[in-house]
Amino acid sequence: MTASGGGTHKTSDVRGPWRVPGRTRYGGSSAVVVGGAPGPGLAVAKRLVEGGADVLLTGRDRGGLAAVAPECGSGAHVVGCDPSDPAALAELVPAVERRLGRIDHLFAYAGPGSDCTDSAEAAVRALLPLLREGGAVVLVAEGHTAFRPSVRELAAELSGRNIRVNAVLTGHDGARTRRGGSFDAVARAALFLAADAVFTTGAELPVDTARDA
Repeated sequence: MTASGGGTHKTSDVRGPWRVPGRTRYGGSSAVVVGGAPGPGLAVAKRLVEGGADVLLTGRDRGGLAAVAPECGSGAHVVGCDPSDPAALAELVPAVERRLGRIDHLFAYAGPGSDCTDSAEAAVRALLPLLREGGAVVLVAEGHTAFRPSVRELAAELSGRNIRVNAVLTGHDGARTRRGGSFDAVARAALFLAADAVFTTGAELPVDTARDA
């Protein structure tokens, strides 16, 4: 491995369902999106489903998720879960396994504040046993500092399973993501890290969603 720009670039062979010829971009893959719907999480889910993936959306507001999930199409599923509740996380894991089996991509969104960061990281750690070797974790955080220690620790911890861990850091000086177009920009950055940056782990990609249009 070699380090560059705060991330580690992996030189081992990396394969994923997005590289299989004859399929749509994410066809045959499965993903879990924790939080951020409506918002960046929903934008990620839409792009994944459009590309042929099976996606499970989860978060505290099951009713809200169920209301927006149809925007993604038939490839989206909803399971309510409060990631700050260990008992709820314990129920989430078998629910995900029943719906998707093993998963290829894991996205977790956290709003500003350490409580949100801790909850998102707890959800990621709970779901790691279902993540395939060679899969990808993308953490999406409002503000430019929230997930930094977690990204580096998880990247080092999961390198032996060839799982990449990267982060999208949104906003400017803690400003909140505020435009629908910005949600899609965050989604495109997250999917780039999940599906295209196949030799990169431990990296942070800032997306300035607070910039005036």
